[in-house]
Amino acid sequence: MNLSDYVDTGLFLDHRITRDLVRKESKGKKFLNLFSYTGSFTVYAASGGATKSLSVDLSNTYSDWAEENLKLNGFSLTKHRILRADVMEWLRHERKNPDREKYDLIVVDPPTFSNSKKTNEIFDIQKNHVEVLNTLYRDFAFPGAVLFFSTNFRKFEFSKQSVLWDNLKDISKFTIPEDFRNEKIHFCWRMEKPV
Repeated sequence: MNLSDYVDTGLFLDHRITRDLVRKESKGKKFLNLFSYTGSFTVYAASGGATKSLSVDLSNTYSDWAEENLKLNGFSLTKHRILRADVMEWLRHERKNPDREKYDLIVVDPPTFSNSKKTNEIFDIQKNHVEVLNTLYRDFAFPGAVLFFSTNFRKFEFSKQSVLWDNLKDISKFTIPEDFRNEKIHFCWRMEKPV
């Protein structure tokens, strides 16, 4: 956490329960964190016993911060890798790799909207969430994998019927700490790939 150099602190406080859920599910798992920001979900997965992880974010600043957070918590950057990349481009490129990694536990916590000079593409959570979730299901998730998907877009409409994942559960109310007055600070779902 950084309380002095930036407007944001590097830690989304409304996700503390979600991070704990990830920690509890991570023992012995391979973990993927997309739109990883400062890597707090990755630190929690590593502390819960994830055997290895990959965190993907476009920002150099936040990727450096994620590396520092892992080091400060005593985790190996060999086992817990940080990749600076546009998530959509990485998914499209990596899915063609026959030797790509697959994961048991995945977190997708994207921005509502992203338009960067580093990429030609505009990311829109409402428009792109089905593509992201279904690509992960088909190409990156082991059978039995668990995925947590979250957004803070207040007008978000989840295209549940278009998503391939099973056992979709809206866990938003459970994951918002009671000390938050705004009950719509985020939406969160837990879903599984059948064994």
